Amino acid sequence: MSASLVLPDASTPAIAVEAPIPVSLPSLPITGGRRTIGREVALEGVGLHLGQRCRLVFRPAPAQSGVYFRRLDLPDAPVVPALVRVAVEAQRRTQLGTGAAALHTVEHVLAAVGALGIDDLEIGLDASEPPIMDGSAAPFLAALAEAGLVSNGGSAEWLVLRRPLRVVEGESVYEAEPSLGLDLDVRIAFPHPLIGTQVGRYHVTPETFARELAAARTFGFVHEVEALRHAGLIQGASLDNAVVLDADSVRSGPLRWTDEFVRHKALDCVGDLVLAGARVRARIVAHRPSHRGTVAFVRELVRTAVRESAVYSVEDIMKVLPHRYPFLLVDRILEIEEGKRIVGLKNVTINEPFFQGHFPGHPIMPGVLIVEAMAQVGGMLLMRTIEDPGSKVVYFMSLDNIKFRRPVKPGDQIRFELEVLQLRGSICKMRGIGYVDGEVVAQADMAAMIRDR
Repeated sequence: MSASLVLPDASTPAIAVEAPIPVSLPSLPITGGRRTIGREVALEGVGLHLGQRCRLVFRPAPAQSGVYFRRLDLPDAPVVPALVRVAVEAQRRTQLGTGAAALHTVEHVLAAVGALGIDDLEIGLDASEPPIMDGSAAPFLAALAEAGLVSNGGSAEWLVLRRPLRVVEGESVYEAEPSLGLDLDVRIAFPHPLIGTQVGRYHVTPETFARELAAARTFGFVHEVEALRHAGLIQGASLDNAVVLDADSVRSGPLRWTDEFVRHKALDCVGDLVLAGARVRARIVAHRPSHRGTVAFVRELVRTAVRESAVYSVEDIMKVLPHRYPFLLVDRILEIEEGKRIVGLKNVTINEPFFQGHFPGHPIMPGVLIVEAMAQVGGMLLMRTIEDPGSKVVYFMSLDNIKFRRPVKPGDQIRFELEVLQLRGSICKMRGIGYVDGEVVAQADMAAMIRDR
């Protein structure tokens, strides 16, 4: 979901708008596993600031290798990781490294990579700056979608914020708090009649990024052109790859949205957050964001946030489900495929209170609680579709085809895998299977519905 607020000057002229065609995404691998692309794909064009022609090649990368650039035009094809530790201060762009192997203006490429949750990827370049294309991330997103996304083994790494964080860098102010996903609240202000103050709020997923942010283009002002070119920047800029504004109008044709400016700033934030080296889960409010500011924010985020391989820890689960000890029966969520499938874990210990009275001397987990744990995992999948999970609750309507295959004992770890059979409005039918050491211990079909608390 997203919402936008545009507060331009009172004398705002009429704005021509031509809606972009959203990028069509491929089916996404399970969220909890690492991702790369299915095959090599390339793009060509001129760089925005240095004006050099460049051929960019996206290539699959081995598991655990991360996202990295490879300079194909230099001897030995040096590698530059997409990590904040190699980012350096630069004007009007995000720069990685220094000297001959430095990379400039990588934010749009990385925005597409980050939006798709790609963990392992090689980005080959035969110049020091990726092509600017149309000034947005849409061409890179389309290329990655064409290459296809595949699971790459192992678990994805998440950078999880556990406490509020505030970073000030010049005029840029960032305030962040824990969240179950990546939520951006971006606010900009420019003394121009077509911009003024704009606010955009985005829950960033592959789908919302493709629909609402990917096509937003970089922008600039005619009165800055001479000074920037004198400084060696925007050598490749044109009316075809940027939104260009004079004193009161757009020189480069119709906008894609009236608030395309704040959308592009949000796009830049998504790209710079990739430098954290893991998928980020936080709600971030960015006032007047800049590349320099966002890089400073990412440095502090990396220093203070927690790295986890599970999609949801028990702390996160308690933010979604109303259950508490001793009736919270889910310890971790490992994998989620939105609206389709979820995998969760329950660790069974001798300290469980039900063992005191259920077959004392021969402890066996009650079958009804195995099914309850399975249902709670399914509830997590449903509650993720709700903007305010605290206002809702999942009620289970029916249980069918329940089978218990073997006893569950202290020391066992149950892996629950649930798939959606049917989803209509607030009602969902799921099929669940519980495994211990790869053997089926229980299975059931269930129907549930979301209701107000």
